[in-house]
Amino acid sequence: MGVAVSKKHGKAVKRNRIKRLLRASFADTLQFLDKPCSVILVPKVAEEYSYNNFCKSLKICFKKVNECKKS
Repeated sequence: MGVAVSKKHGKAVKRNRIKRLLRASFADTLQFLDKPCSVILVPKVAEEYSYNNFCKSLKICFKKVNECKKS
C-alpha cells in the first residue's frame, strides 16, 4: 500500500494525520479485499477527514475491485 498526500491538503501536521487515518482504515478494511493487489491511496481535498469516511470509501472501492477481478 502506498499513500500520497499532496501539499494541497494543508501543512505537515494535517497531511500526517490524513496518512495515519488512511493507514488505519486500510488495515481495518483489508479483509474485504479478496485477492492480493497493489493499492495507492490518494485522498481528495476536503474540509474534514474522518476515519469512518475513509473506511466507507475503501469498502466501496474494494467491492468494485473484487467485481472486476471475477470477470
